[in-house]
Amino acid sequence: MPHFQPEPPHGAHQQARVGILLINLGTPAAPTPEAVRPYLREFLSDQRVVELPRLLWQPLLRGIILPFRSRHAARLYEKIWLKEGSPLKVFTHRQLEGLRERLPENVHCAYAMSYGKPSIHEAMSTLKSKGVGRIIVLPLYPQYAGSSTGAALDKVLDELEHERNQMSARTIARFYYHAGYIRALAQQITAYRKQYGAGEKLMFSFHSIPQKHSDLGDPYAQECRETARLVALELGLSEQDYIVSFQSRFGGGKWLEPSTQTLFKELPRKHKITKLDVVCPGFVSDCLETMEEIAIRGREQFHAAGGTQFQYIPCLNDNPAWLDALSDIVKESGAGWIKA
Repeated sequence: MPHFQPEPPHGAHQQARVGILLINLGTPAAPTPEAVRPYLREFLSDQRVVELPRLLWQPLLRGIILPFRSRHAARLYEKIWLKEGSPLKVFTHRQLEGLRERLPENVHCAYAMSYGKPSIHEAMSTLKSKGVGRIIVLPLYPQYAGSSTGAALDKVLDELEHERNQMSARTIARFYYHAGYIRALAQQITAYRKQYGAGEKLMFSFHSIPQKHSDLGDPYAQECRETARLVALELGLSEQDYIVSFQSRFGGGKWLEPSTQTLFKELPRKHKITKLDVVCPGFVSDCLETMEEIAIRGREQFHAAGGTQFQYIPCLNDNPAWLDALSDIVKESGAGWIKA
């Protein structure tokens, strides 16, 4: 295989179009062990995700983790799978369409997954075939973490490294503080509570990362807490009205605290909080971690501990306020490139 990829049949003067690439984590093609296994193998083989030597990690991953976890994860995916397919893919596609409607017609948009299909290679190749020579890359993670945003941008940079005629690229590494994103979250929470009533406390649950990553300089935890503070400020909440927690731990070792799952048990038992609202601002699309881990399993854990009311507030998904913010984020990064 050649080190540099062949170029599409365009002259250099024809490769001045602007492209937008949205990137999300990924999803299996179907809720089956056969589809889940290759997706998990690719995901958990990324050293941005699991920082262990390959010689130590790969035998453990392939011999023990994948055979068990693939079957288990497939059963969980079955619970949340939509008629149109994987929720993450469905909502990411809707976000792409909403973005297209808000940008000039001469701007080409695509989405990719860090793991699974459509791949970053496929999406960037498609954009290049349409004459895109300038690309704006937006990983759909509001808060930067090396294991999510960093992993996505690694793959983009690897693609650029193998292009014979490299595209100009701008990357958006974070938008945890963006006013439009904060307003959209606040509006989503307000609308939900207006319709269904407000709990005694609002929980902001973010995906966790190992504490070691944070200790070594990953800014993720600080950015999560700042997002929660800004949304609470927009909602007019006091510090006593909300709590920040971290979910989806994988493996041993110390992870960011407090644990969402631990709080589901402790809030009713120790703090007499029996009515809880939960939102997951680190996910802009509902997925396995929000729909199953929080909305289904989290509800069960909270009620088993004595809770009486558990309300999961959906992700931003295709909320028009979020799509407006998404468009603003892209246009701000595309200053000088994107013209109305």
